Parts: sequence; structure tokens; C-alpha cells
Amino acid sequence: MTDVGMIALAAALAIGLSAIGPGIGQGIAASKALEGMARQPEMAGKLQTTMILALALMEALAIYGLLISFMLLARM
Repeated sequence: MTDVGMIALAAALAIGLSAIGPGIGQGIAASKALEGMARQPEMAGKLQTTMILALALMEALAIYGLLISFMLLARM
């Protein structure tokens, strides 16, 4: 396999694998937050704020993977 092919494969793996973890984590966090809102509706505002902050921090991991894939593709 050529160097260009290896770099393209590495970039694809970087973005693909970095999206799996945050995707699963965001799904679990959202389901638990909604479950908590259903059990205690009076806490919905506080739970929503905390959930959005947590989702933003998880999304940063996927953005790091995207950044790495861009850096790899710039070497082509």
C-alpha cells in the first residue's frame, strides 16, 4: 500500500473511532437525563443544563479526532 493510502486509512480510522465513543456516551447521557427528568420534573431545568454541558465536553473528543484526521490529510 502506498504512503497516500496509509495516510487516508489513518485519517478514516481517526475520525471513525473518535466518533464511536462520544456517540455512545452521548446516547447514554441523554437517556439517563431524560429518565431523571421523567422521575423528577421539577429538576428538569438543572438536569438539562448539566446534560448540555456534558454533551459539549463529549463532543470535544470527536472534534479532536476530526482535527487529527485533517492534520493527517494535510500530509498527503
